[in-house]
Amino acid sequence: MGIGAGVKDEESVTELPTKSRFRYNSPLVQVALIGLVCFCCPGMFNALSGMGGGGQVDPTAANNANTALYTTFAVFGVLGGGIYNILGPHLTLAAGCSTYVLYAGSFLYYNHHQHQGFSIAAGALLGIGAGLLWAGEGAIMTAYPPPNRKGTYISLFWSIFNMGGVIGGLIPFILNYHRTEAASVNDATYIGFMCFMTAGTLLSFAILPPNRVVRNDGTHCTNVKYSSVSTEATEVLKLFANWKMLLIVPAAWASNFFYSYQFNNVNGLLFNLRTRGLNNVFYWGAQMLGSVGIGYILDFSFQSRRMRGFVGIGVVALVGSAIWGGGLANQLPYSHDHPPKRLDFRDSAFAGPFVLYFSYGLLDAMFQSMVYWVIGALADDSQTLSRYSGFYKGVQSAGAAVAWQVDTHKVPLLSQLVVNWSLTTLSYPLLALLVMLAVKDDNKTGDEIVKEAAVPSSNKDVATT
Repeated sequence: MGIGAGVKDEESVTELPTKSRFRYNSPLVQVALIGLVCFCCPGMFNALSGMGGGGQVDPTAANNANTALYTTFAVFGVLGGGIYNILGPHLTLAAGCSTYVLYAGSFLYYNHHQHQGFSIAAGALLGIGAGLLWAGEGAIMTAYPPPNRKGTYISLFWSIFNMGGVIGGLIPFILNYHRTEAASVNDATYIGFMCFMTAGTLLSFAILPPNRVVRNDGTHCTNVKYSSVSTEATEVLKLFANWKMLLIVPAAWASNFFYSYQFNNVNGLLFNLRTRGLNNVFYWGAQMLGSVGIGYILDFSFQSRRMRGFVGIGVVALVGSAIWGGGLANQLPYSHDHPPKRLDFRDSAFAGPFVLYFSYGLLDAMFQSMVYWVIGALADDSQTLSRYSGFYKGVQSAGAAVAWQVDTHKVPLLSQLVVNWSLTTLSYPLLALLVMLAVKDDNKTGDEIVKEAAVPSSNKDVATT
């Protein structure tokens, strides 16, 4: 099987229905595999970032590395969908995963030499790699599942992926348990992250291309050929004038903008080193709960897909408002000029800030799963969804690049919180409008919807009205 050979090979995959969900070429197995890849690479990256400052006492190097990362990510997030459509999953995902290993290694180097240059360069390369990985992941997660079960498969992916953050949080907690004072993590922590990331790079070769994946009724995930450079360049440019993508921009910008505030100024400022690692176990664990809960609402709460979308957005809006309100109450007592005393998990004052940080993780998963569900409801073919997912990740990364510099320049913490709360709140009515105008609403059974998805889409948005 060639990568990016550009050949449609319908005879290579049986058209007969099969009932086994655990076939290697089933959507369930393939989504689980991309979840494991992200478990090892961005999952471990999240655990490293979630400690605040990349595990360093001074967050300046990590902030500058993350700015470089998300600047290149913004470009290659948009281009990533086109690159995935040209190269296919193996080259795209493996190239993306390998940059995570280099990034973790750059902080191992920084532990000894305190030179930012390597970390910043590694961050820029990781932005390129992350753009490729997440565009491919978005296409797989939104295009491979049956149309009536996309929320469930998104939840499955999100749970596996965030287990990486849970395990990754245990690594610094265990390896730095006796270092309760403010300190940088030890070398073994970074080496542990690098081992997982290397495994993820190798595992990416197990992902099948769309034309080799068959649903239980025998339908293919896509019947289109791999694309060309000229086609993808044209289609990517069209995204910037696509009204559906423009409505997603505020949600995309907001969805990573709050990380610098939560990681550096909540977890990083309020807790000591070992407790930050422990907190990350529960932060990413909360993401698993959040994705499962919102996935159930988006797939099973009502027969009408459009109504499920409205209810899901409403639930996230209510939960989000409550959590950011709690964040405001937590933020008022401290600032950059009046930093708090760092808490240990054994302190009596630990519970309140811990519950807030846990809730931030819950909201992150609910918010991003909701956005991915909306994107997945706009089309059913892999090529279109890879471009949509790439655009989402590109805008998301541009927001994150700005956010990390906002933190580097010591913008008041209360201002950071208000901006984050405002951005997420602005997103909800725009996503609801998108669901109302662009998501196909019918009351057919799941089997009927799946059979309709078997009809070749000719690379069109088959789910728009």
